[in-house]
Amino acid sequence: MAFSVEISSLLPFSLSAKPKKFFQNTLIPWFIKPCLRPQVSKTLSFSVSCRRSTLAPVFSSLTQVANEEDKLHEECGVVGIHGDPEASRLSYLALHALQHRGQEGAGIVALNQKGGLESITGVGLVSEVFTESKLNSLPGEIAIGHVRYSTSGASMLKNVQPFIATCKLGSLAVAHNGNFLNYKQLKRKLEENGSIFITSSDTELVLHLIAKSKAKTFLLRILDACEKLRGAFSMVFVFEDKLIAVRDSFGFRPLVMGRRSNGAVVFASETCALDLIDARYEREVCPGEIVVVDGGESSMFMVSQHPDQPKQCVFEHGYFSQPNSIVFGRSVYETRRMYGEILATVAPVECDVVIAVPDSGTVAALGYAAKAGVPFQIGLLRSHYAKRTFIEPTQKIAVKAKLSPVRPVLEGKRVVVVDDSIVRGTTSLKIVRLLRDAGAKEVHMRIALPPMIASCYYGVDTPRSQELISSKMSVEKIRKHINCDSLAFLPLDSLKQVYGPVESHSYCYACFTGKYPVTHTETDEDENSTLSELP
Repeated sequence: MAFSVEISSLLPFSLSAKPKKFFQNTLIPWFIKPCLRPQVSKTLSFSVSCRRSTLAPVFSSLTQVANEEDKLHEECGVVGIHGDPEASRLSYLALHALQHRGQEGAGIVALNQKGGLESITGVGLVSEVFTESKLNSLPGEIAIGHVRYSTSGASMLKNVQPFIATCKLGSLAVAHNGNFLNYKQLKRKLEENGSIFITSSDTELVLHLIAKSKAKTFLLRILDACEKLRGAFSMVFVFEDKLIAVRDSFGFRPLVMGRRSNGAVVFASETCALDLIDARYEREVCPGEIVVVDGGESSMFMVSQHPDQPKQCVFEHGYFSQPNSIVFGRSVYETRRMYGEILATVAPVECDVVIAVPDSGTVAALGYAAKAGVPFQIGLLRSHYAKRTFIEPTQKIAVKAKLSPVRPVLEGKRVVVVDDSIVRGTTSLKIVRLLRDAGAKEVHMRIALPPMIASCYYGVDTPRSQELISSKMSVEKIRKHINCDSLAFLPLDSLKQVYGPVESHSYCYACFTGKYPVTHTETDEDENSTLSELP
C-alpha cells in the first residue's frame, strides 16, 4: 500500500541553506545559524505494526494479537544506525536480538541515496516481516527499526513503527519505546487546532508536536516537542542525514550507544543488540539527553523538566531485558543472580532441588541455589512455540502446552521454584498443580521481586491495579490460593540493597509501592482510583 503524509500546511515557514552542526552544552542547547535543507516529499510504501502511541503514516488495520493471560508484556525495542552501508540489514539483526521486547510487529525505515525515506513494516516476528528482497529495497547508510508490543493502541497494522511524516522541513521518521502520560490531553488540544490523527498510537503525537512547533530548526523542534511530553520515552529519529536519539528526563526506559569498527554509530534499547552486530558499547544516552549524529556527534539536554534523580525501571533488570545485556550501567545477569542470592538469605527453606520458571526466573534461581547450597535442576521446560499456535488449547491443558515438567527431577522431591513475579496468580496456581501432578513432595514458591500492587504507566503493559493479586491478598492468602507449601517475595528493602544506598534512589518502584515519579491523571483505571506522587 503506498501513501504519503503531508503536514506542510502546519508549518508557517521554510528553512534553507546548508545544515550546520551545533555545539555541545550540558545544560542549554545552542545553535549557530541553524538551518536545515527541506527534503522533497516522497511517496512511501508501508506495511505496519507498533506499540502504544498516536500518529504516523497511514496503514491498514488488522486483527488484534492475543495476550498471554498472566504475564507482564515487554514494552518495545528500538534501534538506530548511522554511517554503515548495510544499515538496514544490521537493523534487522539488531531487532532479532530485541525480539523479546515485542513480538506483535516490526519495522525498518532507511534513508536512500536520493535522500528519501523507505519503509518496510509488518505484523509478526522480525523473521516473518522481512525477507531478502525486502531488505534489498532498503539501501542507505542510515536506518532505524522497531519491534512492537502494544502498551498503547490496538494491535493493528497501522500502529506499526517506525512512523514517517512529511512537512516543509522534509521527511522524518520516528521509533519510540515508552508511554506518554499526557497523550490524551495533548491530543485533544491538537485536534482542537485542526490536527487529524490516523493511528491509535501515542507515538504519532510526537510528529504533530514537531510540526506545530514554532522553533526554526528541526532539532529545536524536537527539543520543544519533548519538553511538552510527560512520561517515558526513548526514541530515535531520522531527518535528512541525521540520526537523533532522545531519552526522557527520568530515564525510565533504556537506550544505549555503541560503535562499529568502521565508525558507524548504533543506538539500541539493550546492549545485546550491539553484541550481535559487532558494535562496541560506549555509553548510555543520559536521561534528558538529545544526541545528534551527522558524521560527528553532539548533544543537548532538556532543562525545563529535568528531575533531581533519574527513575529507571527496575523491571528491566528483573524481567524484561536479556541476561546478556548491560542495562542502566549494570549487568542484567549479575543483578538477577544477586536477587536470587538475597532471596535465599531472607527466605530460606529446607529443600532438595531448586528449579526455575523459564526463562526469566532462571538466573535468580541459579543465585538462590548457589547461596542455599542446593542443586539447581531443569524442572520445567518451556515451549517457545506455544504462543504462536493457531488452535488454542483448552484452559485445562494450556499451561502444559507452554511448560512441561521433568518428572525425574521433581518426583518425591521438596522443590523450590523461582519466578520473577506473580501478576494475577492464575499461572502460578497452574504451575504448582503441574509440579504436584509430576510427583513433587513439596512446592515452595520464591519470587525474585517484591509483590506487585500497582499498574505501570511508563511503557509496561500491566493489568489494572485491582486485577493484581498482591493488591487484594496478603502473602499468606496468595499462598493458600495457589496451593503451595510456602511463598516468599524478595522484600523491597532487600531489593534496594542490590543497588546500594546511592544508586537505589535512581530506580522506579511504583509497581511495588503505588508511588509514582510522574502522576498519571488520564489512566484506564476507574475514575475514583488515586495515584500518589513521590515526595
